[in-house]
Amino acid sequence: MNNNLINSDYLSFLDNLKKRVAASRCKAALSVNKELILLYHNIGTEILRSQEVHGWGAKIIEQLSQDLKVAFPESKGFGTRNLKYMRKFAQEYTEPEFVQQVVAQLPWGHILYLIDSVSDREIRNFYITQTVEHGWSRSVILLQVETNLHKRKGTAISNFKDKLPPPQSDLAHNTLKDPYIFDFLNVGNEAHEREIEKALIEHMEKFLLDMTKPIGLAEYRLTEALPDQIKTNLPTIEQLEAELSKDFSTI
Repeated sequence: MNNNLINSDYLSFLDNLKKRVAASRCKAALSVNKELILLYHNIGTEILRSQEVHGWGAKIIEQLSQDLKVAFPESKGFGTRNLKYMRKFAQEYTEPEFVQQVVAQLPWGHILYLIDSVSDREIRNFYITQTVEHGWSRSVILLQVETNLHKRKGTAISNFKDKLPPPQSDLAHNTLKDPYIFDFLNVGNEAHEREIEKALIEHMEKFLLDMTKPIGLAEYRLTEALPDQIKTNLPTIEQLEAELSKDFSTI
């Protein structure tokens, strides 16, 4: 049999498997993300309901944060700031169907950015559906919001039932690396450590390739070659919340 034909068939076979793996990983990440977003929406809804029924003030969120941290000490997603965002999320979206079918397909960081940046709910929903349809990253959403895409395109909402972002889209990659998902699954520290290790290896490889002359092991200290802070592709929850920092007294 012709080797070229075998190679061609194998490469096609391999390519199809790689696409299947990528699609399955995307679906798995989106499934976990959906559970996380629905959990956050439920927590926010329960906070609102309990405050209304029992007359609890804003202090209850601080108490709830402390108690949830005791119950789930490995989780960083139950800070006061994030619980206030959950409450705000539930206030903004009382329609379970839209939350389940559309909003829950976005990473939590995307949702927070849109809630903070777009006050008009109809316009915000337009950007949410567009993000799901086109698989936008948060930086692309920022650009589209700043350039008023909704004015150029109109804010009609399409039927997004069972529609998923493309596996190779920026949104899919963002979801796969979402620190809130790792935190939800209680693998946040391990995942972040793997990213740091990967960044360190890449930095060392670059450093060694850039060396123009041999250097004795005794003369070389690894710590001197490393940047002050290794930045990885996986931000921490603290970094995301710092980026989204705002005055919560109005929430």
